[in-house]
Amino acid sequence: MEYKSVFMKWNSVFFVMMLVLQAHSQVLQHVEPSNWWVDMEHHQVQVLLHGPQIAKYKVEVGGLAILEEIRTENPNYIFLTLETQGKVAGDYPIRILDKKKIVASHQFSLLVRKSQSKFRNSFTSQDVIYLLMPDRFANGDPLNDNANGMKEQANPSLPGGRHGGDLNGVSDRLAYIKDLGATTIWMTPFLEDNEPVYSYHGYAQSDLYKVDPRYGTNDSFKALVQKAHQLGLKVIKDEVPNHWSSKHWMIQDLPTATWVHQFDQFTRSSYRTTTQFDPYAAKSDQKASADGWFDTTMPDMNQSNPLLLTYLIQNTIWWIEWADLDGLRVDTYSYNDKEAIAQWTKAIMEEYPNLNIVGEVWMHDQAQMAYWQKDSPIGALQHFNSYMPSVMDFTLHDAISQAFREKEQGWDQGVVRFYENFTQDYLYAEPKNLLVFIENHDTQRFNETYPSLTDYKLALTLIATTRGIPQIYYGSEIGMRGSKAVGDADIRRDFFKGSSTEERTPDQEAYYQFTKKLFNWRKEQKVIHEGALLQYVPQNNVYVYFRYLEPEKTQSKEADVVMVILNNSEKDEELVWSRFAEGIQAYNFGTDVLTNQTFDFEQKTGKIPAKTAYIIQLKNK
Repeated sequence: MEYKSVFMKWNSVFFVMMLVLQAHSQVLQHVEPSNWWVDMEHHQVQVLLHGPQIAKYKVEVGGLAILEEIRTENPNYIFLTLETQGKVAGDYPIRILDKKKIVASHQFSLLVRKSQSKFRNSFTSQDVIYLLMPDRFANGDPLNDNANGMKEQANPSLPGGRHGGDLNGVSDRLAYIKDLGATTIWMTPFLEDNEPVYSYHGYAQSDLYKVDPRYGTNDSFKALVQKAHQLGLKVIKDEVPNHWSSKHWMIQDLPTATWVHQFDQFTRSSYRTTTQFDPYAAKSDQKASADGWFDTTMPDMNQSNPLLLTYLIQNTIWWIEWADLDGLRVDTYSYNDKEAIAQWTKAIMEEYPNLNIVGEVWMHDQAQMAYWQKDSPIGALQHFNSYMPSVMDFTLHDAISQAFREKEQGWDQGVVRFYENFTQDYLYAEPKNLLVFIENHDTQRFNETYPSLTDYKLALTLIATTRGIPQIYYGSEIGMRGSKAVGDADIRRDFFKGSSTEERTPDQEAYYQFTKKLFNWRKEQKVIHEGALLQYVPQNNVYVYFRYLEPEKTQSKEADVVMVILNNSEKDEELVWSRFAEGIQAYNFGTDVLTNQTFDFEQKTGKIPAKTAYIIQLKNK
């Protein structure tokens, strides 16, 4: 009887506690960011509070000054600006009060930053970036293929469906990526994307503070980064400030009418991003490009709204700090509000001066792309600075997409395309920081256009030895194909197999071994990372260039010089060494790092076999 009485009493207490917790959760549904760090450059933190009719309540914060309190036209939001400067790590409770009664609360924590967090090392021209799509790379945990609350469930038989890849799969194959010779990982977005179809690509994010449960958890991503760092690998996060998912909880309950760009009817972006700098552009054309929605499920975010801009800045800083990231890639950079995205970038760089960020500026003219790089002489003509350290070299990609199928050089065909691309480098503030690539998750697969290993060797040698930061797309290293004409899913095939010798066919193994040898050689080559570029006008579809470091930079009496030869001709070609005397300098001998073949420059000429690449390290006998 006594036991029953005690049980009933505790059951009653538990029931009351559950009611209180339920009431609190109804009042306060979201707090973003949920925490911050001490000693931050951004020590004033805008905290978003969200819940039904929350604006009717009073808010107080224990131990932190409220500098500003904004209640928008939507009564479900309160924005607090808190001052954290000079505070120590610990919990600072945010309390929601109805008169004097606490109806909800949140322990807002200030955490200790990691040492050297502000001046973290980032990716540079020393690195090789390995781009992968988590859903298509490897399935490390089949139990999370489906998740409660997610609209789209796994269906590997559907090309555009979710195939089950996840963060554990990536983590399990970090050693493979390192062995390949890559040093940095860029994953396409892995945050929650709760669209009912085509959610695998992740670019319609429905929660900016939560890893998609079909990929894992916030903690599993943090663990992946830690494991990568232990292996000497860096991790880049893909940022998408231009658009969110139409299923984002905040899109379903807009904080302000100006949180997104709105129209009387659905208006898609014109994608004419040249209107951002066109001195003669009509304002209506600028608006059509910058404010139109990227797609029906991807509303265009209005970064000129100061509350949203601060939210985006803080969200990016939160992930860098929380997960200890090494860099960022920014999707559709030139589609954003030009001035606002520059503020976003500047704010990130103020917090992390050494951080590298690469923006996707998908244009086909060097001056247009150069406009978006930090300290651009082109942007300066319009008094504009994006503060974006790097952009993707799409014009080089354009050249690669065409050059290897052109058997005759012509005036502007064949490998002349590469030469002409680099002649435009004077337009860039820092050409050595451009991202160079033969393909990515949005382009035609290189090995589909060029199914020959010889063409792959030529192209990979180019991006591995020219100026810039090379990026390879998962599967390239085993000859993976896929047609953009068939659909995006075909250029994003499953890679679940292929990361071990036993899983690869002889042809795949040949691709893999070449890639591994080239990238692992590159790791230790300061002359490739930092050296100057000297190029010669191509002749007979043969492109010759040098990378060199002067003696004062090599701690040696001699310069460090590498000669690269790309013979795109269908026949053997003879090179007269004296033509390249400026690059060869006083050296009389060289060895190809790919084949160990030797070259004697004291001879008058040298024969270069058809469709062959050489990387010759110059020496003296």
